[in-house]
Amino acid sequence: MRTAVVTGGGSGIGKAIAERLKADGLRVATLDLNPPATEHSYKADVTSREQIDEALTRIRASLGPVTVLVNAAGLDGFKRFADLSFASWQRVIDVNLNGVFHCVQAVLPDMVETGWGRIVNISSSSAHSGQQYMAHYVSAKSAVNGLTKALALELGPAGVTVNAVPPGFIDTPMLRKAEERGLLGGTIEDHIQRTPVRRVGTPQDLAATCSFLISEEAGYITGQIVGVNGGRNT
Repeated sequence: MRTAVVTGGGSGIGKAIAERLKADGLRVATLDLNPPATEHSYKADVTSREQIDEALTRIRASLGPVTVLVNAAGLDGFKRFADLSFASWQRVIDVNLNGVFHCVQAVLPDMVETGWGRIVNISSSSAHSGQQYMAHYVSAKSAVNGLTKALALELGPAGVTVNAVPPGFIDTPMLRKAEERGLLGGTIEDHIQRTPVRRVGTPQDLAATCSFLISEEAGYITGQIVGVNGGRNT
């Protein structure tokens, strides 16, 4: 039985992925700033290598080597670029990009030693389409896609696959808050009408894609950007 770590696993997409991987029979631990009071849920800020390493030490002690990593922790932000402070820019980059760097480096020795690994990075469809007032977020997620491709080439010979899943319009607490603040350029229903499959995506849609990419059957798939967006970005 393999051990998986899902960052941002306390809510939204990360939580759905963790639940799906448990249903698939994996041992699953989650990292989150606000972890639920459940077994194998650990508090950690993905921008802190020290906190990540401390959590992984505990996870390895209870669940064994980590050979599956899903980087789902994320932080959005909405600001006109001219008004965007460097501190806000840096914080979004730290969580969405540097957090991936830290987590991959931290678990990689387990995968290399085992000769098998799966890394799935949750990026964003905004990396394809762009998004006004989110220059810092789009930049970070675009970099995650580039990092994914570079790591796939480097880690493939070690038996490790690396893929990215950029969600489209997914019904999460983050999305609902953005709608309440009038930051979506319309309501959720408006966006549904612009989506070819005529519905909002669910965290479970993302979880199903991650489940496949982590499976043995997906061993020949690496360095890919697998969009889950209802046809909005093709």
